[in-house]
Amino acid sequence: MKQKTLKYILLSLLGVLSTYGIWGLAIEPYLIDREEYVAQIPDLPSSWQGKKIGLISDMQVGMPLGNTSTIRRIVKQLIEERPAAVLIAGDFLYEPGKNPTEEINKVAELVRPLTQADIPTYAVLGNHDYRMKNSKATSNDEPLATQMRQALEVIGVQVLNNEAVALELPGTGNQAEAIANQPLYLVGIGAHLPKQDKPLVALAQVPKSAPRLVMMHNPNTFDALPPSTAPLAVAGHTHGGQINLLPFGLTPVWFLLTYDEEELVHDAGWIEDYGQPGNHLYVNRGIGFSRVPLRINAPPEITIFTLQPPS
Repeated sequence: MKQKTLKYILLSLLGVLSTYGIWGLAIEPYLIDREEYVAQIPDLPSSWQGKKIGLISDMQVGMPLGNTSTIRRIVKQLIEERPAAVLIAGDFLYEPGKNPTEEINKVAELVRPLTQADIPTYAVLGNHDYRMKNSKATSNDEPLATQMRQALEVIGVQVLNNEAVALELPGTGNQAEAIANQPLYLVGIGAHLPKQDKPLVALAQVPKSAPRLVMMHNPNTFDALPPSTAPLAVAGHTHGGQINLLPFGLTPVWFLLTYDEEELVHDAGWIEDYGQPGNHLYVNRGIGFSRVPLRINAPPEITIFTLQPPS
């Protein structure tokens, strides 16, 4: 009897794991979760009130069975949405070979429709864009990052590395006019794992009390932002855990595919009780994969923020 019971238990577990595997490999990576939020920005210019900002991250082009078809569909959705700007929070690449040109050209092909549609598009790079898997990596590939940055800039994506820019005033396409009027700034912070993140350098380029958004790849950068300097900060990197064994609403059990033991785990969505007072961080689940081409209870995400002043 005990042997028969054990057999049933093992078969049941096998069935559950098989179901998870089929779902995570063949179904969920091709679902697109659209998250919408109101983001309150102090001193937001009236020209930006009610405008939308789109956020995506972690394409991971070059991963076996990479999720490029979902990237194309997400880009198409963003073009249909026509936000005032699109932010891409790094990790365009996964593990390119010695000649990364093919993967870099693929990234440009996937992203180009956004700029061709005249949607202002901004990006930061992530650790994989420096050929760094995790914090245990001992060196980074600066030439790869430079090549990726240049390819994005050729197609009209502005790549920020510890820089701040005044966003173009919607409908004008004129950055000078944005600066002349009350501007909204975007602060883009460099990648954390290759030790490129210099948040104080980036923030110093924004006039004191000026309205701003802050973009980074790794959420661990967020804690270094001084109080009330990032009313809306966005990041990627975590893939939302990528494989969560319990569904939404329950305490997740992660296969920690995208984290290191040394890193804090800030998985997805609004991250509470983290960072300095007056700062708010949202982590996007990204699109692609790390290590295995599976997503379970962590579908690819588009985030849309509607900007408003504090009520």
